[in-house]
Amino acid sequence: MAFIKINKQNFFHNLNQIALQTGSVDKIAIVLKDNAYGHGLVLMAKLAAEFGVKHAVVRTSKEAQEIVTLFDTILILKDTIMRHDVFSYTINSLEDIDKAEKGVKVELKVDTGMHRNGIAMCELDDALERMQKKGLNLVGLMTHYRSADDMGSQWFWQKKNFEYIKEKVKDAGYTNLRVHSHNSASILRTKSFDEDLVRVGIGAYGYNELPTIFAPLAPFDNIKLKPVLSLHAKKVSTRLLKKGQSVGYGGDFTAPHEMTVSTYDLGYGDGWCRAHALAPFVTAEKLPILGRVSMDFISLESDKDEICVMNNAQEAAKQLGTISYEIPTALDEKLERRVIESDV
Repeated sequence: MAFIKINKQNFFHNLNQIALQTGSVDKIAIVLKDNAYGHGLVLMAKLAAEFGVKHAVVRTSKEAQEIVTLFDTILILKDTIMRHDVFSYTINSLEDIDKAEKGVKVELKVDTGMHRNGIAMCELDDALERMQKKGLNLVGLMTHYRSADDMGSQWFWQKKNFEYIKEKVKDAGYTNLRVHSHNSASILRTKSFDEDLVRVGIGAYGYNELPTIFAPLAPFDNIKLKPVLSLHAKKVSTRLLKKGQSVGYGGDFTAPHEMTVSTYDLGYGDGWCRAHALAPFVTAEKLPILGRVSMDFISLESDKDEICVMNNAQEAAKQLGTISYEIPTALDEKLERRVIESDV
């Protein structure tokens, strides 16, 4: 069966680059939602903990339970709110406050401009009053940037809004909250980090999504990230294809000459994109996929026992017309994930 390699050295390199930006590994909160962006929830949690990361961010309580022994704190982005020594829950709306149990640890998300989740800025006083009456344990204040990877002014506008919110919360008597707004794009472009945590997701897995226009700007020019995940497939069968013979469903590929073609055990059933046979995906070994991607198989002009299909999701995404996040996140959880120390 196709399998995934996780490069431990590259992962640690990326975390170190982030730690240099924040000033301390203690300020990294590794985002492990959605199976750690397809890399493997428990596997990446163990590696992050080995590096010294003490904080994690997940989507659900179920994810949090799987890694509960590995971190000092785990922030759950959206789930039923209940008391737990390690977990804190995001307050995304006033209704979340009303549903929460007394004494539960919560982190208040304020919508500073993304208009997706979080209470409105005008609801802040109401939210603080409701949390106090409900007896909730407010431990954090957060927001999320919608355009941290754009050169325009929106990132600065949201930062200014969040500064206003931080002051209002402080004036309300909350002086011991952990404050966090930075995601990967924000931490990679900032010149002075002064918050308590950075919620680092795609950057930890090796991808800098800032456009090249940022390249001349420090510190961006000095930060080099390395992809952590590579996708591999094993040979199932090999045949000699004669000139004029076709491969796979619909016969979309016809051999222009006699060629050795092998079938490999990867398909859209494993989470690999079906794409379009008229614009074939070219693997990391420079081999174009021949014809259509099947549910469980692809065909390549090769007789190697094993091939690397993809070792850079950012480059793969360019071919497939999507974003780097989608490529690994789509990969089936059942695929074996093997840790390697390095590429050597």
